[in-house]
Amino acid sequence: MKKIVALMFNLIIGFVLAFFMGGGLYAAVGIGGGLSLLPKMHDGLGMAIQKEIWMNSIVEGLFADNTFLSKAFNADEFVNQGKTVHIQNAGVASKVEKNRTQFPATVKQRTDIDLTFNLDNYSTDPIKIDLAETVELSYNKRESVLKQDKTVLHEAISEGILYEWFPAIANAIRTTGGAVLAHTPSATGNRKAFTKADVKAAMTKFNKDNVPATGRYMLIDADMYDQLIDSLTDKEATAFHAAADIKNGIVGRLFSFDIMMRSRVGVYTTSGSKKLWSTTGAATDNAAGLAWHEDSVCRALGEVIAREALNDPTYYGDIYSFEVRAGGRAMRNDVKGLLAIVQDAAA
Repeated sequence: MKKIVALMFNLIIGFVLAFFMGGGLYAAVGIGGGLSLLPKMHDGLGMAIQKEIWMNSIVEGLFADNTFLSKAFNADEFVNQGKTVHIQNAGVASKVEKNRTQFPATVKQRTDIDLTFNLDNYSTDPIKIDLAETVELSYNKRESVLKQDKTVLHEAISEGILYEWFPAIANAIRTTGGAVLAHTPSATGNRKAFTKADVKAAMTKFNKDNVPATGRYMLIDADMYDQLIDSLTDKEATAFHAAADIKNGIVGRLFSFDIMMRSRVGVYTTSGSKKLWSTTGAATDNAAGLAWHEDSVCRALGEVIAREALNDPTYYGDIYSFEVRAGGRAMRNDVKGLLAIVQDAAA
């Protein structure tokens, strides 16, 4: 019905224009038909993206329930001017004395620590979509390109925040299993496998530090996950997988930890310095997993921007890009509730 009304309207306009231009019936029909094609021509030239929808999609996908980033304290409310995060870290609690005999008691003041960190800026390279591609291709290339760039952006932010979570080597334990081949990029030789004994050692460390038993997580890479499964008995493996919650990214539960897995997690050098996982590693690099309590690490999101330039006259096409500010760090100054699990060298 709407199309018929629109066509009639266009024909009326056509008659009016034809009258003033001195044309007849055929001219009126021609002009009216041409007007009815304008929306389609406009579609072919490209329309603005729904920036709000795309920006919301970036945020929702980045901190989805099935990502490890959702298992952390949300520090968005502490973001200052989109760049800096300030988190007050409680100082030492007051001393308790039994059957106090000395008066007046000594008055003390708690000294809090202001933990701060700057958000990193992540931006995709501007990408061009030609006019011909938006008109001629059988699939919506713009949607495909933007979804692909959003996925790459998520990956970069996830690995960037994960890197910030990894503590200094002083807050790490070493793997203790049998010899397996090193699996980080360019690494050679053997490393000690990651086993159930290492998960138990992490549990013991958390117990000694009075870290709450609920809300503990452990993230390991695909190879370390395979090594862990190999170390379990059939009965232990059954119990491990019975606690899986794939919808929320949990592949199993062991020694108080909800275990999560991704293709790559962390790397430490042979000297004990953390480094980003890259395609050009070192022969002596060691893979690492991370154990944490949900209140011992934080993540924060700042400004999210979707940019576009439609029918750009200098590039002869539509240009799109995304920009996001995000970051994270340990929540506690004493780093309790945060532990790296680094593969040890093996003969």
